[in-house]
Amino acid sequence: MSPKDGAFWKAEQSVLRLLKQCSSMKQLKEIQGRAVQSGFHKSPLVVGKIIEFCAVSGHGDINYAVRVFDRIDKPDVFIMNTMIRGFGMARQPEKAIDLFKTMLQGKCDVAALDTFTFSFILKIIAGLRSVTLGKQLHCNILKLGLQTHTYVRNSLMHMYGMVKDIETAHHLFEEIPNADLVAWNSIINSHVLCRNYTQALHLFVKMLRSGLQPDHATLVVTLSACGAIGDLDFGRRIHYSLVQKHTELCENISVSNSLIDMYAKCGAVEEAYHIFSSMKRKNVISWNVMILGLASHGNGEEALALFTEMLQQNVERPNDITFLGVLCACSHGGLIDEGRQYIDIMDRYYNIRPTIKHYGCMVDLLGRAGLVDDAYNLIKNMPEECNAIVWRTLLAACRLHGNVQLGEKIRNHLLELEPNDHSSDYVLLANVYASNGQWNEMSKERRLMQQRRIQKPQPGNSCIGIPGLALEKRTIETLL
Repeated sequence: MSPKDGAFWKAEQSVLRLLKQCSSMKQLKEIQGRAVQSGFHKSPLVVGKIIEFCAVSGHGDINYAVRVFDRIDKPDVFIMNTMIRGFGMARQPEKAIDLFKTMLQGKCDVAALDTFTFSFILKIIAGLRSVTLGKQLHCNILKLGLQTHTYVRNSLMHMYGMVKDIETAHHLFEEIPNADLVAWNSIINSHVLCRNYTQALHLFVKMLRSGLQPDHATLVVTLSACGAIGDLDFGRRIHYSLVQKHTELCENISVSNSLIDMYAKCGAVEEAYHIFSSMKRKNVISWNVMILGLASHGNGEEALALFTEMLQQNVERPNDITFLGVLCACSHGGLIDEGRQYIDIMDRYYNIRPTIKHYGCMVDLLGRAGLVDDAYNLIKNMPEECNAIVWRTLLAACRLHGNVQLGEKIRNHLLELEPNDHSSDYVLLANVYASNGQWNEMSKERRLMQQRRIQKPQPGNSCIGIPGLALEKRTIETLL
């Protein structure tokens, strides 16, 4: 390397070091200005790092990344992949797909798509829940012979899980000669996404029997399956085995959060709180799952006290999920004034716009308290259109409090929103009439259901214990 080349390399490395330490768009623009002055503004390494910061760092600006990208004559595959990732993170999937098509059709100077390209685009398509796009991309992968690559295959499994095509996901998994931990995590997660919770637990045990030890990702998804079906015993055995043999995993925040969520969903709120209070470090998810866990089991005042503690510690800023838990606590506790106060401050002081779920909690709160007219006015003044779920929540409140006139209004709103007959609308309105002693009107609703051949859905089924899992629970203790 000549002295001149050596000086150039050192100067370029100096700019790259500054970019690595960059933490804001203001700093980036200053570094970019220095790069222009030094003649590095066309260096692929420097330009790539500028785009990477703007597109995927979390502190950048995707629009600025686009402006820089558009000035590049011959972007390399790293830059193209970074832009695809950036569009995915910025929730602009159409732009990511368009850029991918440009690469696929050879309209740019990229020599070839690599495995990272497909991993990134598969994740974006999974988020769109598009089976058609997913299968088209799978065909492209087969044509290019990339189907056996670990990253690509695992991304394919995840994508098929997200689009609820579990058969294809499982077929891909079965084709792997010696599945690694990431592959097992992908297939277990795919079954959880498809609500095949029992099968996910069977696969977890099968993985242990193969000799692989779980990581934090395995435990997060497996514990979510336990919580979904209320298998407290299975979740407990995982927890106790972790405490005894893998304490480093228990110190992982994601695992601790999943344990709190699992215990809360299984009704063991005290055990959930014990884990929460013993955590050395907490993030906003930790607070959220504990607040929601307390709220969903009727411990409204305790949930609100925990929220107050969160604000006092001032370590984590509450988000929309936090306020959902708080409003849920108000609803279950009948705390009307507090509910109105919290939905106001979330927008006024935290700049969090209430969503339909937040308004749904308020409608439930007001409806339970008999303030059905207030709930109706809240719905009519919402900034977004109300959905059928919230209307039916209010209709159920009308049944509880015998408000026939408002019940009929809500029924009309539901007919406008969902022209196809829904059995619960007829049943709820019939019960509103019944609660007010209007038996003739109730009979008319019932006859109308029969005339239109509207059937109530089949009742749900419950089972105590899951066949085949008893032995596997004991297996966990010996294999973990």
